Amino acid sequence: THLKIDATGAVTMPLQPAFQVAKVSAEQSNIALNTHVTIVFDGEIFDQNLDVASNSFAVPITGKYQLNVNVRIKAVDSAATYIHVRIVTSNRVYGTIFDPDFGQDADYWSLNMAVLADMDASDTAHVTIYQQSGTQQMDIVNDAGATNFSGYLVA
Repeated sequence: THLKIDATGAVTMPLQPAFQVAKVSAEQSNIALNTHVTIVFDGEIFDQNLDVASNSFAVPITGKYQLNVNVRIKAVDSAATYIHVRIVTSNRVYGTIFDPDFGQDADYWSLNMAVLADMDASDTAHVTIYQQSGTQQMDIVNDAGATNFSGYLVA
């Protein structure tokens, strides 16, 4: 069944591209400085169209895709110039950035981002994190509810 419409008019499309992956195994520790590090999502919550492999979402059909990322980090060095999380697609790079000058290192910090991306068939999307300077001590927390990457075809 490709399209179902129930008695209330609700529509479900079981083959519509949709996925959610998460960081569930070991933490990604001591993130390298001054380089874009790919975040490893090692747990599949769901992958409705089997489009995710090796931390990358491969777009099966041209369209507008809602992409979301949540990353919880700890041991954030207050001496870092900035922390930058990006959703990297074949056509564009979307990012969120902050200056962690808290006066002390932070153990609990979450970064969240959502974008509507125009993507073509065979394009890809993955997530990176970057720490500019400071001490190499920041970790990505392994918690499916706090560190995850998801997306779905909107139109």
